[in-house]
Amino acid sequence: MGIEGSDDAAVYRLRSDMALVQSVDFFTPIVDEAYDWGRIAAANALSDIYAMGATPLLALQLVGWPRDDLPLDLLGEVLQGGAAVLELAGCLLAGGHSIDDREPKYGLSVTGIVHPDEIVANQGAQPGDVLVLTKAIGTGLISTGIKRDVVEVVHVTHAVASMAHLNAGAALAMREVGVSAATDVTGFGLLGHLSEMLGPQIGAEIDAAAVPLLEGAAELAAEDVVPGGTRSNLLYARGFTDFGDADEVTRLLLADAQTSGGLLMAVPPGRVDHMIEALRREQTPAAAIIGRFTDDNPGRIRVT
Repeated sequence: MGIEGSDDAAVYRLRSDMALVQSVDFFTPIVDEAYDWGRIAAANALSDIYAMGATPLLALQLVGWPRDDLPLDLLGEVLQGGAAVLELAGCLLAGGHSIDDREPKYGLSVTGIVHPDEIVANQGAQPGDVLVLTKAIGTGLISTGIKRDVVEVVHVTHAVASMAHLNAGAALAMREVGVSAATDVTGFGLLGHLSEMLGPQIGAEIDAAAVPLLEGAAELAAEDVVPGGTRSNLLYARGFTDFGDADEVTRLLLADAQTSGGLLMAVPPGRVDHMIEALRREQTPAAAIIGRFTDDNPGRIRVT
């Protein structure tokens, strides 16, 4: 599996019972605390591996740092945050590479393994499959609120906890129950990543009221504290989304550019109760039924 299907990671078969899964992700600071930035970046990079149904094995760090402008001790806090999350994931930190860069950047290249028969792709959903989401959305709005110093501390705390939470438990539940398809919700927002799960004969319907939201996100959207990436996502989503009576705040939330979001899964109807039970057992931040796949609006998303 390569770039053709816009999957979350590349997959290379090593032998009949093992395939290599690899992905990479890095970004500039989205929170004020260096340690938290490292935690979030690591959880975000690992998420692509979990979304494919794989187990992470090792990671290499990617660092850009303005060494003449910011102390290396601060970089040390970033690396400690990343290392803490990797240890929690049981993923080996095996080195990395750094460059002198005017703007700080941090992330990871992660390698994992999966049985070829157990790969979870982002396509394969069937009409009637139920959409289940494992984290609340709104991190892009919260991060912009942090940059503009207009977000409440308690809302930052909840957002950081969500972004730093590993999708390992969600992946365990996904493997236990079995799904038709899955992806993780990151930079393209909920609508953008859901669109990658559609096909010429399958569409989706989202119940906007059922989508879990981070505290404070809707208020920030209403106050026009909106990142550029979210606005670009919404512009793109208008091409394949029927928003109906959804107001502008709802549209922005559904298109909000996420960092380290949850898994979005297509669950066969007969397995939904088992999935919700498994997710709650794994203590995922959310276990929300937000919609379903349909065959009456192929290639499109309908918001109700």
